[in-house]
Amino acid sequence: MSPEREDRPESWAGEEQGPEGYPGGEWGDQAVDQLLDEVVPETQPQPELAVGGLRGRVALVTGASTGIGRAIALELAACGAHIAFNFLDEGPESEQDAEDAARAFRSMEVRVLFRGCDIRDPDQVRAFVKEAHDELGGLHILVNNAGIGRDRAMWRMTDQDWKDVLDTNLSGAFYCTREVALYLRAQEYGKIVNIASVHGIRSEFGLANYCSSKAGLIGLTRSTAVELGPSNVNVNAVAPGYIRTTRLTEQVPAEILDRVRERSALGRLGDPQDVAHVVLFLCSEAARHITGAVIPVDGGDSL
Repeated sequence: MSPEREDRPESWAGEEQGPEGYPGGEWGDQAVDQLLDEVVPETQPQPELAVGGLRGRVALVTGASTGIGRAIALELAACGAHIAFNFLDEGPESEQDAEDAARAFRSMEVRVLFRGCDIRDPDQVRAFVKEAHDELGGLHILVNNAGIGRDRAMWRMTDQDWKDVLDTNLSGAFYCTREVALYLRAQEYGKIVNIASVHGIRSEFGLANYCSSKAGLIGLTRSTAVELGPSNVNVNAVAPGYIRTTRLTEQVPAEILDRVRERSALGRLGDPQDVAHVVLFLCSEAARHITGAVIPVDGGDSL
């Protein structure tokens, strides 16, 4: 007797066999009809599933004044999520960027809270997360987007270059995740998305600090997914390649960007919206069964 036939029910014995060895004839037809009767057809599309019912949720997006963070917060606000974001107060320009971003988010008719907060300082993070929760009426989504680069050859990299990048890109994400997790675990619901990088998967010259921080962030993503999974919290990472119009790529020489375009499967650089759309999906209920994933958004650069 073949292995695939050994575990068939005895009631099938002697039945006329249909395709793949399953019962055919009248008995098989009745079984198929019964199964079809149990199927409830969807007569209407479910548009809410496309964005996962984000209206009324509260999203905290770090570093949302400019670039990818701003694009992410705009997408979330457009879906009805209230927005909290921080900025690193480095003078009038940074404050103006934050005010401009807040104005854009409020134009989506959602509530907005923004504060100067250095995510490298756990005390500032704790105070900001609590204020966001209390002022906006909850916390449901965290996007760890804030990040910096200090690129140079490893033998020319200073202690401060190393420390600033690791403290911001990795420790800052940890501090924010630790504080937000208190609320997400209590309510047994939440979404966390970390903005990593393809440079956390593979390296390039002069990026020892940046690559280390993003590789660490990917490790943090997976570890946090394991720890928060039992509390119904999804934790994922997006790994952008070179993205146009961000401060991290403004310093990249044109010849390097040209090489990136040439080796990209799609033959182009990405836009902040390309990353934002993936983050929006991961924050939605359409991605309810995805956790611990790292999704490259690099146009095939890493293939």
